[in-house]
Amino acid sequence: MRYKLAMGAFEYLKKYQYGQVHLKRDEASGLQAIVAIHDSRLGPAMGGCRFVHYDTDEAALIDALRLARGMTYKSALAGLAHGGGKSVIIKPRGEFDRKKLFESFGSFLNDLGGRYITAEDSGTSMSDMETIRSVTKHVTGVDPKHGGSGDPSPFTALGTLRGIEACVKFALKRDSLEGLHVAIQGIGNVGYRLAQLLHEKGAKLTVADIDKTKVEKAQAELGAQKAGLTDIFGVDCDIVAPCALGSALNTETVPMLKCKIVAGAANNQLASEQIGIDVMKKGILYAPDYAINAGGIINVAQEVLGYDEKISTDKTLAIYDTIYEISERSAKTETPPGVVADKWVEELLAKTS
Repeated sequence: MRYKLAMGAFEYLKKYQYGQVHLKRDEASGLQAIVAIHDSRLGPAMGGCRFVHYDTDEAALIDALRLARGMTYKSALAGLAHGGGKSVIIKPRGEFDRKKLFESFGSFLNDLGGRYITAEDSGTSMSDMETIRSVTKHVTGVDPKHGGSGDPSPFTALGTLRGIEACVKFALKRDSLEGLHVAIQGIGNVGYRLAQLLHEKGAKLTVADIDKTKVEKAQAELGAQKAGLTDIFGVDCDIVAPCALGSALNTETVPMLKCKIVAGAANNQLASEQIGIDVMKKGILYAPDYAINAGGIINVAQEVLGYDEKISTDKTLAIYDTIYEISERSAKTETPPGVVADKWVEELLAKTS
């Protein structure tokens, strides 16, 4: 059963400062997709394609709008010649032909004429990007044998690690992660790779994930302790790293925090701007999500120019400098890091207007 939107469509566009939203329904494949283009002042919009179940059309729309807006800020702060976009495909509840569905989505991208370039995201894979590539050129994250960069998650994890290192340097005055305790919520493709990198740096780990097999793997391979999906925020540790879905920091979890730093790879970590203020009042340094998790988009964006892994790596490593500067500006102005990052991006975008 589908539901009417609680707000009018244009009210949502105003709320999230849009922009364009494109809808596509294809009876033959079962495709129901939304492409949100938040801003294209810096170039064609780029952002991943999310393929998950949604209970309502409203939930799917809001997800696309929030994520695309985040991509505008992420790309601008990373110095990319791209605007922000995002797509969501509402995953069918029954049986469906995955190949046909993603081929139909590729045709949808052709209809948009290059205004939006897609990539891998939650629920999609490099194989899905390859299917899309068979229909359209407006896709990244494809197989390296076709000139692509492959799975972007290692770069997202690397950038997140560098952001954590910057936070540790700023807040704890340490150059090493050796012996620090990091609690990670969500150990999927990005979260598990981040856990591996932290383990290599000598960090102690506590992990939480809805998939028990992933937790067991982290225990066996990385010596990690385990915690519940919400309990992870109450772990007495140095760093909490949200690496699952959005709004992880909210009125329930923030009072639980016993860490000094929150720095993770999840998008839209703050349930509201007030939550960012609440985190700062607790004396906790927060790394704005779209600044710290930009490694993936940095990597796939290089495909548009002709893929060069060294350029992707160097730009991803520079996330350290971005997070450190945000932390400095935040401390000097006594302003939450998320607000500092937003203002920085808005200044960058204003120069292009």
